[in-house]
Amino acid sequence: MPSAKSKHNKAILAQSKPKFFSMVRSLHLADYLTLGNGVCGCLAVLFAMRSLITQDPTFLYLSFCLVPIGVFLDAMDGAVARWRKATSLLGQELDSLADLITFGIAPAILGFACGMQTILDIFVLCYFVCCGLSRLARYNATVASMPKNESGKIKYYEGAPIPSSLIIVIILAYGVYTGKFWNFENVPRSDNGYISPFKIAFTGKNVWGNEVKVISRFFIHPFVLIYAISGTMMISKRLRIPKF
Repeated sequence: MPSAKSKHNKAILAQSKPKFFSMVRSLHLADYLTLGNGVCGCLAVLFAMRSLITQDPTFLYLSFCLVPIGVFLDAMDGAVARWRKATSLLGQELDSLADLITFGIAPAILGFACGMQTILDIFVLCYFVCCGLSRLARYNATVASMPKNESGKIKYYEGAPIPSSLIIVIILAYGVYTGKFWNFENVPRSDNGYISPFKIAFTGKNVWGNEVKVISRFFIHPFVLIYAISGTMMISKRLRIPKF
């Protein structure tokens, strides 16, 4: 006959053994909305890459549409969390990671897909992503000590919130729609689609704002400076934006 001690040990072992999909079961409704935001960002990146492979702007438009959907889900997850009064450290980390993908990496990839592809362009796009990453890390580290109103919400953001990159995405979408990017009018075609390299469509007058020679063989597209400005605004401590 098993002793009482062995039965007790087995009971403890059974309780400590994780159940199937235990992490998924631990997620709140708001966390699923946050994951939806991350999915939008991932799809935006992948569709942008597919547009470069297929030379089909339809996939680029899909990418543009997914970013504002991510903004909506990002706003909704906070509202749902407050409504359900269910927040967690896991949810906070999920939110930051999803925001980095959808509002940091995806806009940078879309800029690359629209022609910001020189070495200097790439460094600026990387700077933008790193600013978004730093902005999110600073927010997580300081949110507990920031001034709050009667309902417990923080009063203002330090620096521009990372979803503000939606403005860049809207400008890019307008540029593609009006032919300021992705100008293939003079590019030879075959029955199966465009046959000339993308380099023809992504240099000189075919990228909004043209390109400027900096030194030697290094060029930059002035349009990419919008990313530099946006990134700098994100990491600013003096810029304070009220949170509604």
